[in-house]
Amino acid sequence: MDRGQFTLMGSTVCVMLCLHFAIQLVSQHNLSWKKPKEQKAIVIIVLMTPLYAISSYVGLLDIRGSTTFFTFLESIKECYEALVMAKFLALLYTYLNISISKNIVPDEIKGREIHHSFPMTLFQPHTVRLDHKNLKLLKNWTWQFVVIRPVCSVLMIACQLLDIYPSWLSWTFTIILNVSVSLALYSLVIFYHVFAKELAPHKPLAKFLCVKGIVFFCFWQGIVLDMFVAMGLIKSNHFWLDVEHLEEALQNMLVIVEMVFFSLFMQYAYSAEPYRTGSLVSEKTDKKKE
Repeated sequence: MDRGQFTLMGSTVCVMLCLHFAIQLVSQHNLSWKKPKEQKAIVIIVLMTPLYAISSYVGLLDIRGSTTFFTFLESIKECYEALVMAKFLALLYTYLNISISKNIVPDEIKGREIHHSFPMTLFQPHTVRLDHKNLKLLKNWTWQFVVIRPVCSVLMIACQLLDIYPSWLSWTFTIILNVSVSLALYSLVIFYHVFAKELAPHKPLAKFLCVKGIVFFCFWQGIVLDMFVAMGLIKSNHFWLDVEHLEEALQNMLVIVEMVFFSLFMQYAYSAEPYRTGSLVSEKTDKKKE
């Protein structure tokens, strides 16, 4: 068995494991379907790992695909990533009984201090008080990525199909997306710190690390691989595989392996146990809603 066959076999096993863990967790939630609004968001988040794994696996099978094809696969993953971030914020709002659209903000959380850090202090005061306006601002900072990611994906694919995709344009899209995703993650971090006490029963840190970890690894390892190629640290020794396709293969292989670990972590972070047992967490949430 050569290296290519071994890589493909290992990737196949990883995808099957990822699918198994994700389907198992989704099935557990379906069997304990008590809070549809919360659990719909959780199911969408849980399905992030198999979608990433399958998309990367397809890219690994068609290792000599066109640049446009690889961009399309990346766009599928990253557009879903944007949806997940929006659903994650919506899940936190549900836990806290907050509705921005209906102007529902519990009195006990109004007036809390939000401490911004650099570079956000260039645009915002270091300390602001929590109110409907600032909560809406945090929501907008997350949702801007939900809009910018699909728009950039469409533009990137269109430019490649029209053969007008120079390297400077590629880096421009990279910078825009980097700023966009960083702002979205920053708003989620701020939200977590402000409501850490209220969210504590729901394991918010574990939930947040699942989402941030997937976004962090997939985005930054792609940037690192690009840098390695530019520096000549990644070279192709195959007459039938150039360095660009080798980089894509490495990225897809790493994502597939990482998704197995994240799907395992989600078993803990997004467990169906609170819904199955009618735990104190569910009871407290019900009392707040009443």
